[in-house]
This record gives sequence, structure tokens and C-alpha cells, in this order.
Amino acid sequence: MSNLPKIAWVGLGIMGSPMAENLIKAGYTVTGYTLEADKLQRLAAAGGTAAGSIAEAVKDADIVITMVPASPQVEAIAYGPDGILDNAKRGALLIDMSSITPQTSIDLAKAAADKGIRVLDAPVSGGEAGAIEAVLSIMVGGQQDDFDTARPVLEALGKTIVLCGPHGSGQTVKAANQLIVAINIQACAEAVVFLEKSGVDLAAALDVLGGGLAGSTVLARKTDNFKNRDFKPGFRIDLHHKDMGIVTDAARTVGAALPVGTVVASLVASLRAQGDGGLDHSALLRGVERLSGHTTES
Repeated sequence: MSNLPKIAWVGLGIMGSPMAENLIKAGYTVTGYTLEADKLQRLAAAGGTAAGSIAEAVKDADIVITMVPASPQVEAIAYGPDGILDNAKRGALLIDMSSITPQTSIDLAKAAADKGIRVLDAPVSGGEAGAIEAVLSIMVGGQQDDFDTARPVLEALGKTIVLCGPHGSGQTVKAANQLIVAINIQACAEAVVFLEKSGVDLAAALDVLGGGLAGSTVLARKTDNFKNRDFKPGFRIDLHHKDMGIVTDAARTVGAALPVGTVVASLVASLRAQGDGGLDHSALLRGVERLSGHTTES
């Protein structure tokens, strides 16, 4: 019998499935629940246990990890008679790795405390590739002792793991992360169209740019997407649109100006309105192409 804590995992999407599988590889017992039957079959094939409900998944868990798209989904799985808070045992640690509003995380921590359940908000950055490779950056909000408990589990999922402050702090840092990523992708997309319309060898240009000050994790991760116009979703435009709403609202609340971020948020929203919400966020390139009269529609 393993002395490792028993894990319940709720939400087995593009990110959640490989993350749960990495915990299994690290020796953890993982019981998962999600709405898609094929994702449950994938978890079982990887050595996990598929549950028929949230209540079944979390009832014996020492640690419950959630990874769902947005605040409404977190609230749906956490609250109510069939939710996590009413079915997890007292003393369990709930680690929400979704990207949601800071206030949702703060409210969840307060509600969970009334049930004797501890909470961390621990959103991630690194996309599907980072999830598969277990090299995610994990920004955490909550109490130090709970962070210390969670750290060995988080180390099976990521490489950069930082406690950023009290409840909600992880989500605030994630909002800043999404702001930087969106602006970076937009800049890269504009550069790609500029280079191509100038007749420059794109592969050579991106290679040399990546080795200089213009280099970034975004450019390294998304170069093949740009070159091949491969917009299979690693992180969907729909989700980045949601995140840009979070950061712009949060910035307005604290009185921080986002002059460039607001423009990029509008460009993300425009791309979504044109039907590209299901594509990877590197598809911001399509928006620049349309504005430039230089389209390669798939």
C-alpha cells in the first residue's frame, strides 16, 4: 500500500488528462471524474480509477484537484449536495488549478473552511506541452502549511512552483501571465506577417529572433504553429478570451491601466467573434493576416 495521499481529480480536459497521468506515473492513486466518457476511459487505461460522480471521486481523497474552464464550472463542481465541499472528508486539501477570478478563489476558500476543507488556488502556465512534459509553472495562493503539504504533488506536475500570497494571489498572478502571453503572441503574429510580406525566409528569421532579446517561451512554443498554420488547440482562444476578461476587470478594480492589454483583449474577442474560438491562441496570426489582406484560410 502506498503512503502517498489519495488523489481525486475533477476535470480531464486538454490539460487535466496529462496532468492526472503524470501523478499516476509518480506513484499516486488517482480517482477521476469528468463529463466525457472517453476521458474517463483514458484515465483508466493510464492506471487511474474512473468515478461515476464527483461525490464518488472525492469521498476518500486526501487531496482533491480540480481543472475546469472557468469560475462557473468551479462553482458548479464545488457547491451543492453533489459537489466537492459536501462530499470530501474534513481535513482534505482542495487544490483548484483552474484559471478563474481571484474573488471566486477567495469565496471558495471561505466556504470550504466552514466544511473543514483546506484550499489552494494553483493555476498553471505552460499549455498542453507543459502539462504533458510536467514542466508547468504553478502560481499558488493560500496558506504556507497547505502549500507545504501540496508541494510534493505539484512537483509531479511542474517545475516552477511558487506561493504568491494568500487566497486569490495565484489567480492574480495567472491573470498577469495571460496578459503577457496574449501580448507576446500578438507581437509574434504581427512579426510573422511582416516578415512573410517582406519576402524573408520565415524559418530562418524565427530561428535568429529566438536566439536574441526577442526570444521568449511563447516564440519557442508557437514557432511551429506559425510556420505550419497549425492551430490545433493547446490553449483555445475561447479560454484566453475568458482570461483577458479576468485581467481587464481585475485591473479596473485596482486602478491599473492596461493600454496595450485592452487592445489585445479586443483582438482576441474579435477572433472569437469570427468563429475561431476553438483554435489555439496562436491563431491570433489569422487576425493579423485578415487585417493585412494576407490570408491562408484552412
